[in-house]
Amino acid sequence: MKMRVRKAVFPAAGLGTRFLPATKAQPKEMLPLVDKPIIQYGVEEAMAAGCDQIIIVTGRGKTSIEDHFDVSYELEKMLEERGKTDLLAIVRQISDMMHVAYVRQKEALGLGHAVLMARELVGNEPFAVLLADDVIDAPKPCLKQMMEVFEEAQCSILATQEVNGPAISSYGVLDAQRIEGKYNGRAYNVRNLVEKPKIEDAPSNLAIIGRYILTPTIFETLERTPLGTGGELQLTDGLRGLLSAGENIFGYTFEGKRHDTGDKLGFLKATVEFALKRSDLGPAFGDYLRSLKLEKDLREFLAA
Repeated sequence: MKMRVRKAVFPAAGLGTRFLPATKAQPKEMLPLVDKPIIQYGVEEAMAAGCDQIIIVTGRGKTSIEDHFDVSYELEKMLEERGKTDLLAIVRQISDMMHVAYVRQKEALGLGHAVLMARELVGNEPFAVLLADDVIDAPKPCLKQMMEVFEEAQCSILATQEVNGPAISSYGVLDAQRIEGKYNGRAYNVRNLVEKPKIEDAPSNLAIIGRYILTPTIFETLERTPLGTGGELQLTDGLRGLLSAGENIFGYTFEGKRHDTGDKLGFLKATVEFALKRSDLGPAFGDYLRSLKLEKDLREFLAA
């Protein structure tokens, strides 16, 4: 019987130091991308991919995430009394989205440790991991694309994209061979993974992006994996353990545009692009941008 992915894990215990002071009292996952928290984009993607259970790994100071996905009786009552049915529908859609469970990561000891914290809630079945910082704009949700590969391959799948130049040193990098004649030429057979290599040591330009489908054996592997750099349990090391145990891992170059909203410049770019795509904001916002004294090449871009 083929395995099916029903659960999606969101590691959300990080401190968000790159966005201080905004994240001093607010989780970075709750920063609004136009009018929706970053983490909600990922939850909606998981739902569109067929997941019906969300597991969020939280830490100290993250209660606003729980509040966001919970029922807000006072707000709903007020909106209903004032006849604001459109806003009421938006608010209820959030709390009615799907079943959400939470587990506490008391210490931020790396992505591998965050995944391991979800073990009891995941159980003995494959699951997805989504990093909320990576917001992927795609006609078909990135995780859905990966699910279609998993349905046939029945092995762990890692989302990847090509990253050229020195930036490759900020990622986990695949040593992988393209699988010809299948999966639209977008799948790779992973031979090894290297965490944040120097550019001269990178085995390829295929960087691991924040979407994973993992088999439950990753939990046993992570338990045996020693702590790595900075005293953290790296998911990349656990995945390398799966390879050593003879499990297949695929890389998948998804179709779509990835926005790194965990970076200030990436967050600003994503805000502009998502706003321009909105039918209620795009035309007026585009007019405003054209009115600014911009560089010639940017003016030409906006005029295109």
